[in-house]
Amino acid sequence: MQFVSKTGQIDKLSTPCLILPVFSKGKQAELTDLFDELHGKQITTVLKQGDATGKPGNTLLLQMPAGSKTKRVLLVGFGEQGKTTADDFNKAIAASINTLKSLPIKAVCSALLAVEVHEKDTDWKVRQLVLKSREMLYQYTETLTTSAPDSHTLETYQLLVMAESTTKTINKAAATASSIANGIDSAKKLADLPGNICTPSYLADTAKALGKQHSALKVTVLDEAKMEKLGMGSLLSVSRGSRQPAKLITMEHNGGPKSQKPIVIVGKGLTFDAGGISIKPSSGMDEMKYDMCGGASVFGVMQMCAELNLPINVVGVVPSSENLPDGDANKPGDIVTSMAGLTIEILNTDAEGRLILCDALTYAAKFKPDVVIDVATLTGACVVALGKHATGLLGNNDELANELLGAGIKAGDKAWQLPLWDEYKPQLKSNFADLANIGGPAGGTITAACFLSRFTEDYKWAHLDIAGTAWKSGTDKGATGRPVHMLSQFILDRC
Repeated sequence: MQFVSKTGQIDKLSTPCLILPVFSKGKQAELTDLFDELHGKQITTVLKQGDATGKPGNTLLLQMPAGSKTKRVLLVGFGEQGKTTADDFNKAIAASINTLKSLPIKAVCSALLAVEVHEKDTDWKVRQLVLKSREMLYQYTETLTTSAPDSHTLETYQLLVMAESTTKTINKAAATASSIANGIDSAKKLADLPGNICTPSYLADTAKALGKQHSALKVTVLDEAKMEKLGMGSLLSVSRGSRQPAKLITMEHNGGPKSQKPIVIVGKGLTFDAGGISIKPSSGMDEMKYDMCGGASVFGVMQMCAELNLPINVVGVVPSSENLPDGDANKPGDIVTSMAGLTIEILNTDAEGRLILCDALTYAAKFKPDVVIDVATLTGACVVALGKHATGLLGNNDELANELLGAGIKAGDKAWQLPLWDEYKPQLKSNFADLANIGGPAGGTITAACFLSRFTEDYKWAHLDIAGTAWKSGTDKGATGRPVHMLSQFILDRC
């Protein structure tokens, strides 16, 4: 769907549907009042009757008289005038799109930018209108046949503005948000695909296709033989139990000067995780196709960078494998040697994400990075600690951590910082190797980050544990696309 600014007088608009804000208390928006005056106080009537309440998310569709240039009016509630919160705004946008999805129309004109949102500017409102609308319109259809949902007919969303001087600003904000939404949708699609389709090779082919679409992206794929030459014994040990060969995928967006050190984002790409010999319970194991959501988010971010041709250097690295039980799979007690030369005792084969990430993090140093951020569905302990609302954040540089926390707040894609203290590190002690791959049940998210920190000592690094935020379960099962928005905001802030 295309989002564009629209100027014009509200009494002369020609549109299949005009979206107008209404409030539960206080004065109505100037545009709403003006339209109401021109059309026999119909809006005032339905508000007095209680057909429309003005409460956040309440909607009412009005059919206009025959011959009217505006065919329909959708009233959307935003709560009390002057007290609309960000949550109220998002709830209203979601409700309006749910109503519009059922209408046989290709275009709408929205006056919702007229709503004042507490501590938010026009750029934020445009961004949320685009992103929330796209979120509500996302549909997974790749493997659906007779049960595939009806396609939406909505193609154009016009953002009504009163001052022509603001159209350029609004169009720019809409274009930026649309590219972020494209990245989120791509991440969702990759994550929602089943593990028998979205394999490491499928991810590699997807990266190559993305590179062909965008000349700014340089794509490199290392096979197992090349990884073995580099000494990636930790990563390769995970793929031994699978018939699908591991891949190390690199996407480079070189939009800045050559002298500029890049941001490197490393995403865990376990396309299916059965746990290996330390096999997971069968209940809910189907959701382990989502163990590559970190890698999927890297794809989404790199797509956003390429579409906007951002003037900055960003590198995406996705180590990808499956983790399955097999006669050649890792066994508890096995010891492997990482690319960094550190030996690792594998006490639990289901703690495999850190085994593929540690070699990718060592590999990331070759790009002489300014900062490195890894993204991974790493620990169930993070879900216990933070639930499904906040991404876990740990790192070795507080300035970087604060940048990410700030980007998360701006994006509404929040993270919460956990401590990375030396006191936790002895839990990874092994009698037979340089370190063990688990640190026991206490502080599991922190000890997992402590493990990764051993491979990131030469640069500024942050770790995002998205085990709780990357997908939803139950009747709403599906990928969320997080933290594409947070990382996109982080990169845009640096631009």
